[in-house]
Amino acid sequence: MRNDTSASVEQPRPADPGPVLTSGNHACAEGALAAGCRFFGGYPITPSSEIAELMSKRLPLVEGTFVQLEDELASIMACLGASFAGVKSMTATSGPGLSLMAESIGLGVMLEVPVVIVTVMRGGPSTGQPTNASQSDVYQVRYGSHGDYEIIVLSPGSVQEMYALTIRAFNLAEMYRTPVILAADGILGQMMEPLTLQTEIERVQRKLPRVMPSDYRPYAVADEDLVPPMALAGTDYDFYVTGLTHDDMGNPCMDPGSAEKLIRRLCTKIRRARPLINDWEAYRMEDAKLAVVAYGINARGVREAIERLRREGHPIGMVRLKSLWPFPDELMGQLGQQVQKVIVTEMNNGMLIREVERFRHTFEVTGITVPTPLPLTPSTLYKYLCQEV
Repeated sequence: MRNDTSASVEQPRPADPGPVLTSGNHACAEGALAAGCRFFGGYPITPSSEIAELMSKRLPLVEGTFVQLEDELASIMACLGASFAGVKSMTATSGPGLSLMAESIGLGVMLEVPVVIVTVMRGGPSTGQPTNASQSDVYQVRYGSHGDYEIIVLSPGSVQEMYALTIRAFNLAEMYRTPVILAADGILGQMMEPLTLQTEIERVQRKLPRVMPSDYRPYAVADEDLVPPMALAGTDYDFYVTGLTHDDMGNPCMDPGSAEKLIRRLCTKIRRARPLINDWEAYRMEDAKLAVVAYGINARGVREAIERLRREGHPIGMVRLKSLWPFPDELMGQLGQQVQKVIVTEMNNGMLIREVERFRHTFEVTGITVPTPLPLTPSTLYKYLCQEV
């Protein structure tokens, strides 16, 4: 985990060594506990319910709190409140529940509250396919709330990454004082794989005020990361909480100049940190002239298809995105210096491909975008890719 020097790091006691056979949802819960999560507020929804189930059993054992709320709106609001009290907090849901959380995600951005939101994606729109998978929340996790804002979204591709990226989500949330979303899918949440628990874990803690209470300005920044220190509710530090645009003291402020200053800072602190946030894995890209861009569960079949095409003499590789937002523009720039064509594959009707298409001036862009509840098999991907090479 790449660290901001202004954030403190705590080393917890070593975990029991793995590997253990477990599901992606349980790995997510274990990662949250390892990261220091001590509050979970949620409402059960398929296919993410096992996360809440395990947290309800495990949190009391570590002096944490589990609350099942009446709905998803209350769930995320409880998490925002717990975070203001200084407790690392998480909720878990799926597409329909994430829709209900949309307004409060924007509130979390405006108030700059660290919180982790897990969406285990299923098919939609509406009720869709509750027990199946999808990658159809890609737009919702980025643009679900209104207004100008930036968000951090991570995309695991295995049970092990469900664990590791949950830990990273908490660290990024604390580091940049913002909601962070982990976007998995129904198959990854339910499937079983070996999980190795980490024995050494970095826990990033949010910046606390470095001035006396009388001098504290809740949204004033002094560091290059543009992240203001965060006082905790119930301490000697007073602060005003509002979803309105506000000045450095947190007081509502409607004049255009103050609004522009605030919104630009909220967006810039994430955009500026993009090289530290963005993460991806390159596979067989050393001499590739064609690149497949994939993410999540759907990337798993790409490797086998690529190996088959390699044996046939085609210079093709893959870039698997571990973070979706902010979009890795720097990666696209690197691909533009090497490849002639980028092929995006995703389990939806075409979402992330539209970001890649912004770089059409540097390479050709095509897609294998199928709104399917099942990841594309290696043989299916091979047939599609044969039409592109």
